[in-house]
Amino acid sequence: MERVDCVVIGAGVVGLAAARALTLAGRDVIVVETEPAIGMGTSSRNSEVIHAGIYYPPGSMKAELCVAGKHLLYAYCASRGVPHRRLGKLIVASDEDQIPRLADLKARAGRNGVGDLEFLDRSAALALEPDLKVAAALLSPSTGIVDSHAYMLAMQGDLEDAGGSIAFRTPMTGGAVLPGGEIALRFGGAEPFELAARLVVNAGGLAAHRVASSIEGVPVDAIPDVGFAKGNYFALDGRSPFTHLIYPVPERGGLGVHLTLDMGGQARFGPDVEWLENTDILNYEVDPRRADPFYAAIRTYWPGLPDGALHPDYSGIRVKLDREPSPDFRIEATCGGALINLFGFESPGLTASLAVGEAVAQRFGAG
Repeated sequence: MERVDCVVIGAGVVGLAAARALTLAGRDVIVVETEPAIGMGTSSRNSEVIHAGIYYPPGSMKAELCVAGKHLLYAYCASRGVPHRRLGKLIVASDEDQIPRLADLKARAGRNGVGDLEFLDRSAALALEPDLKVAAALLSPSTGIVDSHAYMLAMQGDLEDAGGSIAFRTPMTGGAVLPGGEIALRFGGAEPFELAARLVVNAGGLAAHRVASSIEGVPVDAIPDVGFAKGNYFALDGRSPFTHLIYPVPERGGLGVHLTLDMGGQARFGPDVEWLENTDILNYEVDPRRADPFYAAIRTYWPGLPDGALHPDYSGIRVKLDREPSPDFRIEATCGGALINLFGFESPGLTASLAVGEAVAQRFGAG
């Protein structure tokens, strides 16, 4: 059995960030990926928003890694020429009775280290976005968007330039903790093989819990129960009248149906929440009939949305640890520190990714 230093399982945005950081820290890293290219799982099905860090509970891993990752990501994109834009976001109170919740959000954001939110009265909000139905709003100037594939390509380049490598079409089929503390991993594909690694980073995304459970010797209580929530998006026919991202005041369990823009200016609305019962086969098709509640939700802040203006766009699936609506990220070492599990990396995983990589490298990068 060939022996290697470090294996990262998964070439999504979080796996690439962890592999890049470990390689730059001096580890000899191999990334193994089931798909034929980087970022073909959850990382290819997100809104590409750079989040400010407003909503997450103060002190949570999501809050800390999102805020740190935001600053790292903007600097990285600027230095690498990765397309991105600081569009800013409006969180809209459509009615007077929602205004106190804006104050609560601003206070929470401040505790998270997001001190740039600006309260806008109705006239100031309408001066920015005349088509809104708005009583007041919060402006988040540090919210933006990024070309996520260009970002992942840049990280792949950093990884390979530093001596790391990626093995595509290499599904992991199982493994075991060896008596000496290494982890033996089995891989399928055209030519099945085995590796023994001193350090394994499980960045398997939706399959991270299955990866962990397939390694003999991993404690059962180290593997979370998971649920999957599908989020459907609908695109707007024609050009959007908005230049900012538009979010309603959040509701319990979610941020509501909001408007995001991509790098080409295309507007899309979503996501809704569709809990999946059968997770053996993941279906990413968007049912056109799900558009009906979108119209009602969007018209609370954009009454001028025309009938028939929405069409199915895409969907993504989020892992929900312990089936909770808003669980925190988990970065956990087990098997004597030989296995690092990255569990629950839904949104804001893209924004937080560089900070996640730094955290993994700082805690586990020493050879």
